[in-house]
Amino acid sequence: MRNNTLPVNPNIGIEYNVDELGEIFFAGGCFWGVEAYFKRIFGVADVTVGYANGKTQKPSYYDIATTGHVEAVSVKYDPNRVTLHTLLEYFFKIIDPTSLNKQGNDVGTQCRTGIYYKDVADLDIINSAIENEQIKLKQPIVTEVLPLDNYYLAEGYHQDYLGKNPEGYCHIDFSKLNDTVKQDLYVKPKQEVIKRKLNALQYKVTQENATEAQFSNEYWDNHKKGIYVDIVTGEPLFISTNKFDSGCGWPSFTRPINSHTIVENVDASHGMRRTEVRSKVGDSHLGHLFDDGPVEEGGLRYCINSASLRFVPIEEMDMSGYGEFLPLIK
Repeated sequence: MRNNTLPVNPNIGIEYNVDELGEIFFAGGCFWGVEAYFKRIFGVADVTVGYANGKTQKPSYYDIATTGHVEAVSVKYDPNRVTLHTLLEYFFKIIDPTSLNKQGNDVGTQCRTGIYYKDVADLDIINSAIENEQIKLKQPIVTEVLPLDNYYLAEGYHQDYLGKNPEGYCHIDFSKLNDTVKQDLYVKPKQEVIKRKLNALQYKVTQENATEAQFSNEYWDNHKKGIYVDIVTGEPLFISTNKFDSGCGWPSFTRPINSHTIVENVDASHGMRRTEVRSKVGDSHLGHLFDDGPVEEGGLRYCINSASLRFVPIEEMDMSGYGEFLPLIK
């Protein structure tokens, strides 16, 4: 498979807290394709290729056929963005877990399938995934599940091999990346993470239902093309096509990208009865909904706080993981 058929990496521009990352190790045949596959999963912070669970120290690529090592990838991930359960679902999409020491054209003990863990707390999740997968299969699963017993980085030329060699060999079907439920992409972080991530105003607006000052916020007069996403989760909410100048001093939109991403609540605070707008996944306070919008567009005005949004310009949407929304922008 040619590397230029791979989907765009959705993780560019995302900042990760190293101290909060989980790590799991997968083996699924030639590690070139497995590395490229996992690098393109939202929430994965870093992937390297190496040699795991063998009998000798510091092996080379040409040793592992006889040393018992397996070609493996280290997957470091943000549990607030992608769960181990989801990563295991991705893994089983690209391997034949009933095939012993063979995946695609890759043959040998170094090409066996395996899941290797450092945290024993991961074992229950792994075993549950194995059991669920076995239900679908007639033959027994032979994918080994073991504690990680050393992991040696492979030689430099193996790291990001397909990125450096677009015509390189790969046995992975990258279309499997499109089979997952997209709600897994957007997860609300823990409160302590949100507090670190947001500035004081963003936190007060999204978490404490505050309202920012009109005419002095970031996006009220932004006329650039692009997408507006939840500042907390990255969930896509509005696009520039539906933004209009309402004269109110806050960003105004005629409609969200998808009504399912918005939650409407009755707001009786401040002696008024209004319709509050919140994001579905992040439960962020966004603003309010009024019925004084453009009649020709349906008559609605979503009056949204800039502090609850992050704007992604059209030029950056593809590499930021929002390329599917490009056709909506005019």
